[in-house]
Amino acid sequence: MIMTEEWIDIGTLEDIPRRGARVVKTARGDIAVFRTMDDGLFAMDDKCPHKGGPLSQGIVQGDSVTCPLHNWVISLRTGEAQGADHGCTRIIAVRLEQGRVLLSWPGMAIQAA
Repeated sequence: MIMTEEWIDIGTLEDIPRRGARVVKTARGDIAVFRTMDDGLFAMDDKCPHKGGPLSQGIVQGDSVTCPLHNWVISLRTGEAQGADHGCTRIIAVRLEQGRVLLSWPGMAIQAA
């Protein structure tokens, strides 16, 4: 088997508010897709590494999000907790193509020809 990256279209950039997020439900859990004020796109598991709070409901500032439960600040670029807090949230690859937001679907396998 050869591992390959699959990209899944989840909608348009306009579907995600600036400094906000949208949730994509998957069999592996919810994914939060964030849009920054300057139209940067980031995606990660929708769980704070502290107590599993819904990061998609947090406040986006610059390239970080503040968890709504206990104010942990999480880097949208790395998933790492900032400041004195420790922990990490899994990052999902995301890209913009012709105005459409695409998420990488890791672990998809195809048979070699």
